[in-house]
Amino acid sequence: MLDGVSLDQLRTFIAAADEGSFSAAGRRLKRAQSVVSQTLANLEGQLGVKLFDRSARFPVLTDQGRALLADALTVAGNMDILKARAKSLAGGLEPELSVAVDVMFPDATFTRVVAAFQKEFPATLLRFDVASSAVVEPVLNRHCSVGVVGSWSLAPPQLTRERLLTVRIPTVVSSQHPLATRRGTIPTAVLDEYVHLTHIDPADVSSHISVPRYARVWRLAHLGAKLAFLRAGLGFGALPLHWIEADLASGTLVQITTEDAPPGGRMIIMSAIYRTDSPPGPAGRWFIEQLKQEDAQRSKEMTDLLSASRPSAVRRQQSSRRRSLARKRKRSR
Repeated sequence: MLDGVSLDQLRTFIAAADEGSFSAAGRRLKRAQSVVSQTLANLEGQLGVKLFDRSARFPVLTDQGRALLADALTVAGNMDILKARAKSLAGGLEPELSVAVDVMFPDATFTRVVAAFQKEFPATLLRFDVASSAVVEPVLNRHCSVGVVGSWSLAPPQLTRERLLTVRIPTVVSSQHPLATRRGTIPTAVLDEYVHLTHIDPADVSSHISVPRYARVWRLAHLGAKLAFLRAGLGFGALPLHWIEADLASGTLVQITTEDAPPGGRMIIMSAIYRTDSPPGPAGRWFIEQLKQEDAQRSKEMTDLLSASRPSAVRRQQSSRRRSLARKRKRSR
């Protein structure tokens, strides 16, 4: 008998429970009250439990009815999802979007886009693979349909690359480190006296091995370890700004300028990649475009943070003028 329970019966049950009367449920479903009553009676017979107490003027859910109502809502809700997904698939929407993301990508930006994606495409399942740097391979072997990589990753000819945003990579030290008191550009000869903390992904070693930039180098395979070493004052190194913004704001870490830094500081370009022969569908295309749109707002926020993390030359000059004026006034008294 249970196999004969229909979705129509469950929807009638839900409507009657919501409205508090069979007649109101009939109006909501555009059916006669007698049809609603008969449908519910048949459902009770099939389930073998009494769903409503009909002894009063209005029907009241029994304890069994309240327990089964939650299950009925779940079944009806899952059916709505199934129908929406089937409708979307018939229109070319991907049933699943798998994304491989480099850990360098700003997590706040990614989180906002994911939240918006779930609202825009509730019928598309999202799957993520967050990796240190080895993102190209999952896309190339079709394990993931879209990848988010940094500018150091070499994309083979089978992949299409689209620029998303730029990530600032400031060089920092602990506020207790000797280099924290240095002003202006620090010569390489001075930096060679201290440990340079750098990151290398063991899963993608070939693209990261290079001639050391400084005399003393510690290579770390985890960005979290690198951040911990920086906080402990064990050396100097560069990290994505979104990883250290709280440390810069609190003064735990201090930004420094190295002699070999390019004008404007070090930056990496984050890009979306996908197989040219399997371009993203509507959901994937929307996801990529949203990541691009996040760039403008995020760039402004990061610029403001960098400006606040270290006094500008203008503010230092103003401070110097104020001290000079104060000394002159003191001498004139």
